[in-house]
Amino acid sequence: MNSKLGFFSVVLLGFNAIVGTGIFLLPNKIVALVGPFALVVVIFVAVLVFLIALCFAEVSAKFERNGGAYVYAREAFGEFVGFEVGFMKYAIAIIAWATMITGFSEAFGSFVFGINADIPTHFKAFTAVFLILLLTAMNLVGIGFSKIFNNTATLVKFTPLVCFILICLWYVRAENFTPFIALGTDDKGEILPFWDAFGMAALIIFYAFTGFESLAIAAEDYKNPKKDLPKALILVMLGICVFYLLIIGVSIGILGLDLAKSNAPIAAAFNVVFDGIGAFIVQIATLISIAGISIASSILTPRVGQAIAQDRLIPNFIAYKNKKGTPVYAILITGIITLALALYGTLIGSFAILAAISVISRFIQYVPTCLAVIALRKRKNLPQSPFKLPFIVPILAVLISFWLLFNAPLSDIIIGLGGLVIGAVFYIFAKIKNKNQI
Repeated sequence: MNSKLGFFSVVLLGFNAIVGTGIFLLPNKIVALVGPFALVVVIFVAVLVFLIALCFAEVSAKFERNGGAYVYAREAFGEFVGFEVGFMKYAIAIIAWATMITGFSEAFGSFVFGINADIPTHFKAFTAVFLILLLTAMNLVGIGFSKIFNNTATLVKFTPLVCFILICLWYVRAENFTPFIALGTDDKGEILPFWDAFGMAALIIFYAFTGFESLAIAAEDYKNPKKDLPKALILVMLGICVFYLLIIGVSIGILGLDLAKSNAPIAAAFNVVFDGIGAFIVQIATLISIAGISIASSILTPRVGQAIAQDRLIPNFIAYKNKKGTPVYAILITGIITLALALYGTLIGSFAILAAISVISRFIQYVPTCLAVIALRKRKNLPQSPFKLPFIVPILAVLISFWLLFNAPLSDIIIGLGGLVIGAVFYIFAKIKNKNQI
């Protein structure tokens, strides 16, 4: 059970890392802002994200190390920039995994006790502990075992959604797409300016596409990373673009502007087609979806810590791999921290403040990687990528990343900058420690 991931498994891992519960809750928010014009917003953002993904595809063909954006930034711009990228990615990946575990505990509790029931705290805590221990143990066995679970979970997760699209296409009504542009209102009840509504809707959709950057993290666990990663990134993003466009389009076609009034838009559309049992179907699909993305996180997150430890910027023992190539200590430490945060989420509070630094985390991964496309082309010691992007692509991708940051709430940006400061302190401490050991 120690076989590495082939191309098919890498593609499924990419789908699993991107598509989460957001797709079940997403359509109502963007339809409330721009109406059926949400389809145009999806296409617009899909093009933007695809440009960034192309940058990751080009540079990923140059490396076989774990770490993804951390490795690219370190090689192109030095150790400090690389560490900041890796530190933020590792921190956010752990927080995101803990948040998903907390979400699964609540969703599972609602399934067991009822949607409107008070879920016992000990039930949520037990569910979180069990799931983290299970995924950590599975990951320790080896990537081959994790591969089986990830492939199965991805296929099971997408089955109800693909069925939803194929069946519900027959229930789409053209009149539900008029008026095609229906702008939402602000807190004062006034109609939003078009560009404000467009920007808000685009930002929501953009977050639904994120996660593709994680696919490059576990390069050492792929059979042929230099060949498979670029192709997998492109294929996954094309598939996600089409998938999101179809599922949002079908939902609008069934419910029209009423979609904006539902807190569970996909469930509401399911109910129309499946005569009242749609909520149950979507509830099951939601549980499978969260479990699937948690599996992907359990595989990818420890590899970030392991990559940073290889460069002695965090304790070097974390980089240790056993005979099967499994980063044992990275997996254990990641699992312990995730467990602590998940218990905090289930027993005490939420992750609203901690998760806010995800804005900066994405920004600091995308910009250095896009610029690395240009910087690394001059390195004669690195292999050339099988394809070379036009110069304008990484430039546009950088501008898009700044656009993302510009549209983010100021409070999130400030908190994210605080995360960078903490990362800088860790870096200084690591350098002092390494200097004293020489």
